[in-house]
Amino acid sequence: MRIAMWSGPRNLSTAMMYSFAARGDCAVWDEPFYAAYLKATGLNHPMREEIMACGETDPTRVAAACEGEIPHDKPLFYQKHMTLHMIDGFPRGFMRACENVFLIRHPARVVASYSRKREGPTLDDLGFEQQAQLFDEVADRLGRAPRVIDSADIRTDPRKHLARLCAALDIAFTDNMLHWPAGGHPDDGVWASHWYGAVHRSTGFAEPEGSLPELTGAIARLVESALPFYQKLRKHCL
Repeated sequence: MRIAMWSGPRNLSTAMMYSFAARGDCAVWDEPFYAAYLKATGLNHPMREEIMACGETDPTRVAAACEGEIPHDKPLFYQKHMTLHMIDGFPRGFMRACENVFLIRHPARVVASYSRKREGPTLDDLGFEQQAQLFDEVADRLGRAPRVIDSADIRTDPRKHLARLCAALDIAFTDNMLHWPAGGHPDDGVWASHWYGAVHRSTGFAEPEGSLPELTGAIARLVESALPFYQKLRKHCL
């Protein structure tokens, strides 16, 4: 089984990848389209040159690998995808070979976290609108809403909500998904040194978050722009 987990940045996405990797029966791939996205857009992300040097920049080849042979002869293949990477012209047919899941997080938390790592984020940088578009594409094909899970629910009760996700995917839940070794994972992208500090220090999911951050100015307006897309998917959470 191929599991395509679709989120924006700062969405608990790396911790979720570590959780599935900890199962022991699951290969993982960290942001398959990142290098191709940077080449196609010309955007100046942190570590741009290193990412392009280490990753496949041809989106057609990336898509083929996403639906190709599962690495290491594992029965499961977890693909951590960023919705913003799926720009116009990138092939999406591989999604039909995957069980597509949408991982969401409240925009206020995403914006507050992202702004600490990269200045001046835009709505396109955060992937909310693209996530809603991909959700609609999958829903139209399936004739029903695809699976959605909120990072806040995972952090509130990891066992309950991971078990619910596994049941929805028709795979067994294992307690191994609740813990992983500190220090990162061998399949981390090269960008991990910039973005993954907190999760590298972790050995499991963090405690529930407190109140939403109070934001002002441009980033508060950014939250307001993103909120309808988050709310659209939140209605379909497992």
